[in-house]
Amino acid sequence: MDIYVKTAKKASVAERKDIYVKDIAEVFAPDNLLKRIKNIKLLEIKSDEKKNYLITIIDVISAIDKALPGHTINNVGEMDTIIEYSPKRKKDNKFFKVLKIIFVTIILAGGSSTAIMSFHSDAQMATVFENYYYIFFNEKIENPIIIDLPYSLGLALGIIVFFNHFSGKKITDDPTPIEVEMSVYESDVTDNIIDTLNTERIRKDGEK
Repeated sequence: MDIYVKTAKKASVAERKDIYVKDIAEVFAPDNLLKRIKNIKLLEIKSDEKKNYLITIIDVISAIDKALPGHTINNVGEMDTIIEYSPKRKKDNKFFKVLKIIFVTIILAGGSSTAIMSFHSDAQMATVFENYYYIFFNEKIENPIIIDLPYSLGLALGIIVFFNHFSGKKITDDPTPIEVEMSVYESDVTDNIIDTLNTERIRKDGEK
């Protein structure tokens, strides 16, 4: 009888030390076996400190086969799963969260403003606008508002459209560039942790 297991790439566990199949994987199996499979123990954490642990698909298959021999186990998920263990559940500190948002906002606003102004200064945008005004109105003036104002509004609108986000709401259902970059960053970090834990595991197995 076939059993299908879809393991996740990362799982978080707090305030308990026993890790079961249901904590890291979705399982498709006959109804009379499903509950037993989900409650098979894969790992018992003995440390009381916050740490990452690695469970491979081989560990999952071995544990299921030991508990329920004679079944075909198919993996349709990840090959390795990181367990992010924390002895205590993290509590949200709203005050600290607000401070962090304010700090990040100030840094981003200051950095982006400096970058935009530096670009405009290097590209001599003021001179370009003055030349445009002279071409269309045959008059030389500094900082023509008729060009500066729509350009500034267009720049702000372009940023909003590009980042697909304004005032806590998305313009479309597509992920924003920041969400995409954060997803890529998180995936790269997870892959790096998996590689490190796999290397440590192989080294420890070689020393036995």
